[in-house]
Amino acid sequence: MKTIAIITARGGSKRIPQKNRKDFCGKPILAYSVEAAVSCGIFDEVMVSTDDSQIAAIAEEYGAKVPFYRSEKTSNDYATTTQVLLEVLEEYEKRGQSFDAGACLYPTAPFVTAKKLQKAAQLFEDSEADTLIPVVRFSYPPQRALVMKDGFLTFQYPQYLNSRSQDLDAHYHDAGQFYFFRTEALRQNQSLMVGRILPFEISEMEVQDIDSLTDWKIAEIKYQMMMEQKA
Repeated sequence: MKTIAIITARGGSKRIPQKNRKDFCGKPILAYSVEAAVSCGIFDEVMVSTDDSQIAAIAEEYGAKVPFYRSEKTSNDYATTTQVLLEVLEEYEKRGQSFDAGACLYPTAPFVTAKKLQKAAQLFEDSEADTLIPVVRFSYPPQRALVMKDGFLTFQYPQYLNSRSQDLDAHYHDAGQFYFFRTEALRQNQSLMVGRILPFEISEMEVQDIDSLTDWKIAEIKYQMMMEQKA
């Protein structure tokens, strides 16, 4: 099975300027995803999809390829991850290369490691899933959520008012780090979130959305803790 790793790293970032190039614990945050994909040894091709020459330079410095730049259509704020992936696959096919499966890695995912990718890839290969998605369990049961109505708090799901937390089904959310997919399934489903989805559960300590500078600092603390535990 021929596979490709696609790291999606466009240049624009409104909330954190130059986010994909910003220093994270000593090197550009993009470097972590590139190094994990290159060193895991499971991909026939590791490339970065970008519209930014500086991001391209960082990608190539750490071992990824940038054989072409992203189109204007997939470089705006409204382009979806699926559109970017399909564009990359189409461009490779124009160059005579096709892939049976792929992985999409986000550029701001320093918790992704080669070992994690290897484990996820094996689970995915052994399954009949269309997609594998890393997920993390909600730390507090969403069934016990409170909402504001007319200035007062009320239970969103009153049927769980007297339920014990341990009796409620666990809920999960996308960790926002990477995805494995079969290329034909992606074309047919037109989404990574449709079809047979295999979960890959990871610890909350290795997950952090990075949408603000505060998030960035929290992610660095978590990353340093992760490194200390491994040492």
